[in-house]
Amino acid sequence: MSRVHEVSITVNGVRDTAVVSSRTTLADHIRHGLGLTGTHVGCDEGVCGACTVLLDGDPVRSCLVLAVQVTGRRVETVEGLATGRASLHPLQEAFRTAHGLQCGFCTPGMLMSATALLERHPDPEEDLIREAMAGNLCRCTGYQQIVDAIRLSAEILARPTGDRGGEKGRS
Repeated sequence: MSRVHEVSITVNGVRDTAVVSSRTTLADHIRHGLGLTGTHVGCDEGVCGACTVLLDGDPVRSCLVLAVQVTGRRVETVEGLATGRASLHPLQEAFRTAHGLQCGFCTPGMLMSATALLERHPDPEEDLIREAMAGNLCRCTGYQQIVDAIRLSAEILARPTGDRGGEKGRS
């Protein structure tokens, strides 16, 4: 028999308090409890990386973490990347511009892993990008476009804030 617990976490800057079963994964709480369906569940075993979110800034597989384990902590999901509905985060824009996504299923996990990478290494070399993204599986792109998108994003993020536009038409 599963017990219930009150958890209080901050998700994308918003404090959430909920009652969850002791068996509820963070992925299930994010998707079903909070309605943030950008976090995808692929394998339920922590292998594919589709469910990657940032927990206190570190990428974690949310299908392997119980919601009760994150009480009092900060979670960031793909929905928290963009600052508003009208604009994409530079990383999201770079993935679109460099064709770093196709079916899109793995993309949220890729974006979150790449976000953590770029926060720690603003100008990563290709080998570091490949190493950081090794835990995220993609069946569509062949990975080179993902590496290209992360490099492009690093370039965009290095620009002064007012000079980050204009990437939409780039191909």
